[in-house]
Amino acid sequence: MEKESGQKKQKILNVPNVLTMIRAILIPVYWVVFMDGHRWWALGIFVFASLTDLADGYIARKYDLITDFGKLMDPLADKLMVLSVMLSLAIKGWAPWAPLLILLCKEALMVLGGALLYKKGVVVYAIWIGKAAQATAVAGLILCFFHEQFMAMGLPLHWIVIWCAVALTLAALFIYGRDAIRKYKEAKQ
Repeated sequence: MEKESGQKKQKILNVPNVLTMIRAILIPVYWVVFMDGHRWWALGIFVFASLTDLADGYIARKYDLITDFGKLMDPLADKLMVLSVMLSLAIKGWAPWAPLLILLCKEALMVLGGALLYKKGVVVYAIWIGKAAQATAVAGLILCFFHEQFMAMGLPLHWIVIWCAVALTLAALFIYGRDAIRKYKEAKQ
């Protein structure tokens, strides 16, 4: 029995999961740096955190290091980072508030639904549109750091990209919901 729990610990302490934990730890670091007025350092932290997301997924798949911990914590760290950055940018006036509120509601629904389904033994995996929504949100948030430049040109490209991310996110929510209902019905039979 002891060996089993040792093996589980080894599985959790792998490179992809460490990258996920680093991303989670970077959230308060980002906030301190951003609120201290160091916009470009904060942007660097956000970009680095986003790159760790790409790296951990690639490494986990390539080297078969996918764990239950990673399946749970990786998307959670991603969402917390994106929502944190979006909140900080909305406070500054560089990002609109409405997308943040929509994304918060969507994530609350996903967490609640995921928890209920997990209790029933049903797991809904990430899909391409959810990943596209995440990537679009990251791109839009990076562009938000250049808010003054876009507004001076009269082209709020950063906000357009953010709204595209919201549209993709809502489409993903619909697909996740449909798949979750189907899997739940199958699990009951």
